[in-house]
Amino acid sequence: MAISCAVGRMEMQEPKMNGTLSTGAAAGYRQEREGFLPTTHGPAPGRKPVQFLDFEGKTSFGMSVFNLSNAIMGSGILGLAYAMAHTGVIFFLALLLCIALLSSYSIHLLLTCASVVGIRAYEQLGQRAFGPAGKVVVAIIICLHNVGAMSSYLFIIKSELPLVIGTFLHMDPEGDWFLKGNLLIILVSLLIILPLALMKHLGYLGYTSSLSLTCMLFFLISVIYKKFQLGCVVSHNDTVVESEPAPLQAFNSSCEAKLFTVDSQMSYTVPIMAFAFVCHPEVLPIYTELCCPTQRRMQAVANMSIGAMFIMYGLTATFGYLTFYSTVKAEMLEMYTQEDLLILCVRLAVLLAVTLTVPVVLFPIRRALQQLLFPSKAFSWPRHVAIALILLILVNILVICVPTIRDIFGFIGSTSAPSLIFILPSVFYLRIVPADMEPLFSWPKIQALCFGVLGVLFMAISLGFMFANWATGQSRMSGH
Repeated sequence: MAISCAVGRMEMQEPKMNGTLSTGAAAGYRQEREGFLPTTHGPAPGRKPVQFLDFEGKTSFGMSVFNLSNAIMGSGILGLAYAMAHTGVIFFLALLLCIALLSSYSIHLLLTCASVVGIRAYEQLGQRAFGPAGKVVVAIIICLHNVGAMSSYLFIIKSELPLVIGTFLHMDPEGDWFLKGNLLIILVSLLIILPLALMKHLGYLGYTSSLSLTCMLFFLISVIYKKFQLGCVVSHNDTVVESEPAPLQAFNSSCEAKLFTVDSQMSYTVPIMAFAFVCHPEVLPIYTELCCPTQRRMQAVANMSIGAMFIMYGLTATFGYLTFYSTVKAEMLEMYTQEDLLILCVRLAVLLAVTLTVPVVLFPIRRALQQLLFPSKAFSWPRHVAIALILLILVNILVICVPTIRDIFGFIGSTSAPSLIFILPSVFYLRIVPADMEPLFSWPKIQALCFGVLGVLFMAISLGFMFANWATGQSRMSGH
């Protein structure tokens, strides 16, 4: 690794360029370690050089993959079998593959913009594209999206951890004060999340990210094992079938997998699947700390992470659906017997994975706030600790005091997720990449424009489904 990194640095110092970028890009790479990178044609008149790296990236390729995979993986993995039940096996896997490819392309646009101007901060890309207002908008979107993700994870801990502990200890979660969800999320935040969130660099969380992914791998293996152990649950589990409305009982009367189906619930499952690979706020911080950081190397990290999560998502949804078929609930773990020791261990593993994901999600928020409020300040431990502590306090208060926050998060997710995945990367590409590198009507820029339009359509569809959900008073799906 040391030899490869040394070679990578030599390549970065004297890259092989062609075309109109050779002079500017080579000069940019030579100045990278001096503290900032200019644009291809130098800084705009009257504009200060953009602050770049104040340290040398040391995170290995593998640890970067673990961190980005952990950022991709969300609580929505528990509802993927439900999504497959209302789309069909073939349609679900095809849609999931399309979303994975679109996410990889989105990251490609983001990394291209970062390489052109030498910036590895999402907020700074917003400033380069639209000035100070762009920086503020991007920082707000990142903060809203990741605060929503953090809160959803803490909500899972609040609701599930008392049940798991109570079952293991044969105690009533409602009767014992030390098993209250509000107390437990405070303890988890102070004893586990806060110490990890105080790490100076995101790369240090690679080990906890690998543990988190191991827990989710255990969850996947358990789902596959239960499929072969339980067989056809629908045919002999009357409690599952009888709990469904009458029109669904006939639909659920046999263990028959639907390859392609369309029903009313598909309007809820498709938008949630569309955001199954949201990791864009974490991409540039991970890129910054990557050893031998090059666009190709970081794109390989992204592709490997997205590919791994695609496999995990697909297997989890397929075997979960083939266990319970159309009777599967939005939270798949609710379908299993609660006294099953293996399922209790799975619940505990999922809780651990969710807990270890929170610090990874917190890092981009802190970075966005520092870029917004302290752009020219050097690193400060008091400020670093204070921002993490304040964020955790605010999120804990939110989770404890607001029981119906899901609809608010639904609105935030419907606006921030398509902005981060589709709209901002495409707009950045159109605004930042110079015309002499890619003309306005070149095929790459036309692709980026179509990608941005697709994001606007996703946002409109998501908001439409959400408002329809509110109007009918239904809420069938949740999760990241």
